[in-house]
Amino acid sequence: MIAFDHDGEVALSEDSLIRRHSILPAEPSRVVILGARGVIGQPTVERLKADGIPTLALGSDSMDLLAPGAVTRLSDLLRPDDSVVMLAALTPDRGRDVATMMRNVQMGANLCAALDRCPVAHVVYISSDGVYPFVDEPVTEDCCASPTDLYRAMHLVRERMLAHVNTGLLCILRPTQICAAADTHNAYGPNRFLVEATAKDTITLFGEGEEIRDHIMVDDVAEIIRLCLVHRVEGLLNVATGRSLSFQAVSDLVARHFPARPQIIHIPRLVPVTHRRFDVSRLLTVFPELRFTPIEEGIAAVHSA
Repeated sequence: MIAFDHDGEVALSEDSLIRRHSILPAEPSRVVILGARGVIGQPTVERLKADGIPTLALGSDSMDLLAPGAVTRLSDLLRPDDSVVMLAALTPDRGRDVATMMRNVQMGANLCAALDRCPVAHVVYISSDGVYPFVDEPVTEDCCASPTDLYRAMHLVRERMLAHVNTGLLCILRPTQICAAADTHNAYGPNRFLVEATAKDTITLFGEGEEIRDHIMVDDVAEIIRLCLVHRVEGLLNVATGRSLSFQAVSDLVARHFPARPQIIHIPRLVPVTHRRFDVSRLLTVFPELRFTPIEEGIAAVHSA
């Protein structure tokens, strides 16, 4: 059970997985965002700047973590009172093979080397719910991580690497599938359905689309990152809404935004049916003020963007 201690911190117990070190929001001295031009990075930068939080936004054009000399360049930029948000990664659309995994791991290693040279106050690492296996019961932060492919395993490796760096507070966020107008990954779900319906007047479902998933809007993810920064959150949090819908239901939500209803095409599924539900009680206890964008509103916003 989560409780407030005498210093106004939020903690679990002796085996605490999460701690909020500042009960009242406190502006970080500076936030350094790696991967600032990505799907999550851009709205996070916008959200922080809207609050007047000093932000150094670094995309791969200005800070390529795989380039020679990246460790020195990054460590020279960092300050001891910085908060670092790590979003830089080669996403699955760039490859799921060993070579891509090792490049992602090398990015993490170079970040760790830079942090070892210049420890900072706070690191927020954006991982993935893919580190969890598919189970029948709702996923909590207590569930054992057991990634099933190289991309998901990479995130768990980078989590473990950062945990061994001599730096300040470490916060790990594991978001579920993200809905965003700027998505370029073509992930199966609302993003792909909207693209298909717009371009082809069709939506393709595996089987009957009976699998259930949680979907969260990217702006909600950006807000959770902001909250973790201003409250100096340490530990592990899953980032999800607690509401899971079938892909069939999501396709219906997408289809209603088109005057001529897209044709639903059912194709043989490639893998067995799996479901993903989340118990988000820990997230909502740490941030009781948090409100999620309903997926109905999110799909409408992405469609009109």
